[in-house]
Amino acid sequence: MKSIGAISPIAVQVRHLSKSFPVEGSAPIRALADLSLNIEAGRFVSILGPSGSGKSTLLGILAGLDTPDSGQVALTNPGEPAETLEQRRPAVGYMPQHDLLLPWRSAIDNATVGLEVAGVQRTEARARVLPLFKEFGLEGFTASYPNELSGGMRQRVSFLRSAVLERGLMLLDEPFGALDALTRASMHEWLLAAAERMGSTFILVTHDVEEAVLLSDKVYVLSPRPGTVVASVDIDLPAPRSLSTLEDARFADYRRRLLEVLRSTGGLVTAGSEV
Repeated sequence: MKSIGAISPIAVQVRHLSKSFPVEGSAPIRALADLSLNIEAGRFVSILGPSGSGKSTLLGILAGLDTPDSGQVALTNPGEPAETLEQRRPAVGYMPQHDLLLPWRSAIDNATVGLEVAGVQRTEARARVLPLFKEFGLEGFTASYPNELSGGMRQRVSFLRSAVLERGLMLLDEPFGALDALTRASMHEWLLAAAERMGSTFILVTHDVEEAVLLSDKVYVLSPRPGTVVASVDIDLPAPRSLSTLEDARFADYRRRLLEVLRSTGGLVTAGSEV
C-alpha cells in the first residue's frame, strides 16, 4: 500500500492444533482436531468450511484471542528463525465479522483507534490516516459517523483501522458476510487491489466458495466439526483478478472442485453456529 510503510509478510505454520469448548452438563464441543496447515509469506489464503467447522476458532487462536488445547503455531519472517505466536503477536492484525466501529467516533477517529491504543497521539494518528482515506475509497467521509456510512464504507474503515498498523499477517473473519451481493462484489474487487499493494499475508475465513476462489492463492477446506483439513487447493488464475475473473472457465473448474470436496465431507448440509 503506497502510503503505508514497507510491510514484512509473515509465514504461518500450524501443527496438530486441537481445541474443545466445555459445555455445562454435557460433553465438550470439539471445534478443531489435529489441524495442520502451512501458509507462505505474502500469500492470500482462504479457510473454507461449513458453519461450525472451527474456522473462527482457528482465526481466534491465530489472533491471540484464544489458546489451543494442543498443537503449535509458529510465525516466520522470510530468512529468520520461526518464533511462537506470543513472540510475534504485534505482527498480527485482525478484522472480525462485524466492523465494531465506535458509534460516538467519526470515521477518521475510528480509523485511528488501533494507533492510539498502540500509544500514538491522536494528532499524529490522524496525520497518518488522513492521506489514506482517498486510497480506501472514503474521501469526503472523514467526519461522518458510522450510522451515516454504508455497509461497504464501514468495512473499509474497519480494514483501514487494521491496515494502518502495518501488520505482516492480516486475519479476516468473514468481513463481507453481512453485505448485500452487489456491495460484497465491489468489496472483493477493492480488497484484491488493497492486498496486492500492502504485501501482507492474508488469511480469510469464509463459507462462500466463490469468494474463496476469487480472492485466494490457496484454499484450505475444513471438515464439519471437529474441523480438520480435508483438502488444499492451489488457485492459479491470471492476475490482476477482477469481477471478470468469475467468467473464466478455470474459475468454474476450481469452484466445482471445492464444491465436490464439501459434498464428499457432508459440508454442504451441515448446520450449526460458528465456534
